[in-house]
Amino acid sequence: MRTHSTTTTTYADPSIAATAVQFPEHLYSQEELIGALTDFAGPEFRRFALSSGVASRHTALPLPRYRDLGGFTSANEAYLEVALDLAEKALLAALDKANIEPSEVDIVFSTTVTGLAVPTVEARLAARVGLREDVKRIPLFGLGCVAGAAGVARMHDYLRAFPDQVAALLAVELCSLTIQRQDNSIANLVATSLFGDGAGAVIAEGADRAADRSTGRSGPRVLATRSRLYPDTEGVMGWKIGADGFRIVLSADVATVTEKYLGDDVRKFLADHGLTPQDVSRWVCHPGGPRVIETVEEALDLPDNALDHTRNSLRNNGNLSSVSVLDVLRANLADPPPAGSIGLMIAMGPAFCSELVLLAW
Repeated sequence: MRTHSTTTTTYADPSIAATAVQFPEHLYSQEELIGALTDFAGPEFRRFALSSGVASRHTALPLPRYRDLGGFTSANEAYLEVALDLAEKALLAALDKANIEPSEVDIVFSTTVTGLAVPTVEARLAARVGLREDVKRIPLFGLGCVAGAAGVARMHDYLRAFPDQVAALLAVELCSLTIQRQDNSIANLVATSLFGDGAGAVIAEGADRAADRSTGRSGPRVLATRSRLYPDTEGVMGWKIGADGFRIVLSADVATVTEKYLGDDVRKFLADHGLTPQDVSRWVCHPGGPRVIETVEEALDLPDNALDHTRNSLRNNGNLSSVSVLDVLRANLADPPPAGSIGLMIAMGPAFCSELVLLAW
């Protein structure tokens, strides 16, 4: 495994202290989900489900309860109930791993794209988990699958300015509650076969605070970030939000846009820091789906096992939208590379866009 001594300035780099992911208790094999969903999705659904790369998924509700959801109102009520429970567990688990008290958190970035809540999820949780009354909150909505990496990037930006503080990222996605039972489009069939439910949390510390704590942590420093919007791609991915709730927009062009832009973007970003793809030993990549994973491998000429954590996350949990890349990050933190290793977090989402986050262990 290659290690690299990057020349990027390190004295102000924030570091990731811990990551945690929580799932609903309802776990189903893909075969069980095919049996439950084929009645409304039709016989074509099975073909999409079997080619999705997904073996099992968690759902917010027991499968029989989905028949009783009368529309967006009842689905969103279920979202709020389950989201609060999962988000609380994920945040507290991450704080516990980091040995940080909730009252030490200075700012919370939160993201979701599968439900609506005002006050937002992190505001409803503040008193329950023990956040301070003066905690700063940055709710993010609409970023979708890119939001896990974008949230880590925005924590980096904030902690560079406030290196003595603690930041938390909270992501919760209950994709199963957005399924449109009257929509037999290919996009809805693909989404129904692919997406799962879960919540994730990341705790990060500014450089000054991390330097004051001799914890022996193996979490990476966050060196740099880059955001990218691609032209004329607004129709590639997103939601049409109406009386029926969230109707998926998902084009086959996702892989085409990835193929066209991502390789050059990654190489230019790494080159700005004196690196090449060959210097990266850990690829923390969002599992968009089998074709997108293959496109990323081809665009970057990656070794066969480079995206094993990504494929494992997709197989075991489905695509968790913003939570997925945090699940891949969790797997990398659980089995850290040698000191000096370089990692790159990659996610893509609506707009169409990408987010790159450079990591160093």
